[in-house]
Amino acid sequence: MTTATMTSKGQITVPAVVRAALGVEAGDRVEFVQVEPGRFELVAATHSVTALKGLVRKPATPVTMEVMNAAIAAQGAKAK
Repeated sequence: MTTATMTSKGQITVPAVVRAALGVEAGDRVEFVQVEPGRFELVAATHSVTALKGLVRKPATPVTMEVMNAAIAAQGAKAK
């Protein structure tokens, strides 16, 4: 088990073994995700939004502004 000590300013140094396993470097962001009360997971948040490129296919035909506005208006009318 790898441990770290918190400073009086609430900071910790993530051990090199953990940094390597997460693939994080100086300047990268990490997230603390609560998995249950009193227990958190440290998750690397290093993927940029550009990593999502190609995940959703482009529509077969382009959607016009008129179609988008009609869809927005229809959903707005349902919400009232």
